[in-house]
Amino acid sequence: MLRRSFFPSALGTALAAPILWGRHRIDLSRISLLTDEVGKSPAESIAFAKQYGIQWVELRGIPGKGTTYAFLPEPELRDFARTLKDADLRVSFLNTPMLKFGLPGTEPRRRRPETAEEKTKRQDREKKSFDDRLAALDKAILAAHILGVKGIRVFAFSRVEEPETVLPKVAEVLTEMAKVAEKQGVQLLIENEASCNVGTSAELRRICELVPSKSFGVNWDPVNAMSLKETPWPDGYKLLPHKRVHNVQMKARALVIGPEFLDWKAIYNQLDSDGYAGKVGLETHVFDGTLIEKAHLSMKKIQELVKA
Repeated sequence: MLRRSFFPSALGTALAAPILWGRHRIDLSRISLLTDEVGKSPAESIAFAKQYGIQWVELRGIPGKGTTYAFLPEPELRDFARTLKDADLRVSFLNTPMLKFGLPGTEPRRRRPETAEEKTKRQDREKKSFDDRLAALDKAILAAHILGVKGIRVFAFSRVEEPETVLPKVAEVLTEMAKVAEKQGVQLLIENEASCNVGTSAELRRICELVPSKSFGVNWDPVNAMSLKETPWPDGYKLLPHKRVHNVQMKARALVIGPEFLDWKAIYNQLDSDGYAGKVGLETHVFDGTLIEKAHLSMKKIQELVKA
């Protein structure tokens, strides 16, 4: 409203809206799809995107296989990159599981008791994953270059009872990785995930304070914060480091399923107002056998939102 107040006439006010919306407006050209959440195979996922006129996809697991695109052998990645190019699809975000395990020396919150043998095996896996973190990053960066995408997802290790006590250590690891990313021309985006040490908007803001690198930003998933008792909209959104948010994900649960709905039209408008220039990715995230059905329902809802 402050920007529009500079136009003294009704005509000026009418002309202000296109200027305000034309630069950042979220329409179908800004919607992306997680391919393993809209089809049971790569071909089905591509067909789904074409059906709705979507130009962008997010990559995570290979539909129908479960293996991760980020760690595929180079020849397979290049073949798939050609497949996407032939389908006129581009990659908006590369989801990886990097740092989604316990940080050695910390004790993650456990949902169930574990035996001494289970604990030892888990700690051995965590140590190996930690020791291999830079090798995993190199693979993800290679995949990003082949696929033509800049943003790569990371996490903040398995959540401990008091996450704030380990965030400085988490930040040290992420800072090291961000330096590598910067040299390679990519960007690490940390996702708020309830099972990890960064799960809320306040924690996203704090980790960005601790990792000020321009190659480090945020993948915001508001639904992920709900189980941590955060009201992601509008309260949680206000806490975000808005200029560091470079990808947003939305789930069918808060779009068409409920019972906890989010006002995605208001979120789109606020993102526009704040100059958000990234994409909004649909992560259907349904596990009752109706994934594809809910994906179609979600897209119909999104079509309504971007036309309103």
